[in-house]
Amino acid sequence: MASTESTTVAKDGSDLAGLEAGLDALETRQTGRTPFRQTFTEKILPPVLAVALVLAVWQALVSFKVVDDPTKLPAPSAVWDVVETAWLQGELLGYIWTSVSRGLLGFCLALVIGTPLGLIVARVKFIRAAIGPILSGLQSLPSVAWVPPAVIWLGLNNSMMYAVILLGAVPSIANGLVSGVDQVPPLFLRAGRTLGATGLKGTWHIVLPAALPGYVAGLKQGWAFSWRSLMAAEIIASFPDLGVGLGQLLENGRNASDMAMVFEAILLILIVGIAIDLLIFSPLERWVLRSRGLLVKS
Repeated sequence: MASTESTTVAKDGSDLAGLEAGLDALETRQTGRTPFRQTFTEKILPPVLAVALVLAVWQALVSFKVVDDPTKLPAPSAVWDVVETAWLQGELLGYIWTSVSRGLLGFCLALVIGTPLGLIVARVKFIRAAIGPILSGLQSLPSVAWVPPAVIWLGLNNSMMYAVILLGAVPSIANGLVSGVDQVPPLFLRAGRTLGATGLKGTWHIVLPAALPGYVAGLKQGWAFSWRSLMAAEIIASFPDLGVGLGQLLENGRNASDMAMVFEAILLILIVGIAIDLLIFSPLERWVLRSRGLLVKS
């Protein structure tokens, strides 16, 4: 009887060890270097083909005279000539830097304001009931609606630009954090209180890390609102002392009926938006997912 029991225990122990080994194997991350061919096929080639397709359709519309008025649809080569001229004259980087510097600074200010505001709204019931619906309403309000009052209140200066960015981005960041906090499992909060993580310690060590996915989504949306708000402000509020950003470049092309310049501005706005997402928010999003075991590093 004793030998039978020991055999059973040994068998159960070996089965448990096998199960643990299998789970460890499933959770083991691949640390080998991804072959360039795989990276090229999966990540580089698809967007290149998409851009090539858009350019081919664009050129076909011009070549086959589907749109035969160059003042309405210029050829890709005409837009490239405008971009090249701006580059050779040393103006292209100035357009980009004027807008990007404003956008990033305004977004950082919105981050400083929106993060504590979101925490307060998420954690204090009275404040949530009071201003929660207002934040949701502000998030749905078009950013361009804030430009006229901002001009009247602050004048045609950079302060007006930052005010429009803040009014567009802060509600998105705050609501994203509120959504993330609402999705924190109550078990985490109870475990934190049991371990002594209450008040600010609980917020810093329990609530914020657990709410990161929703918070990062709010940051991403907040940047989109920041960038769109800035473009609206630059298009409407034109003034020589403000410099020429991408929104002002777009408005200059419209005033001159120069569609090549209009397309130049649109493409630059699009490229900057994509670059910021690829360089900042996509890596941050992957890091958050990977830290939770939702994305395996390959």
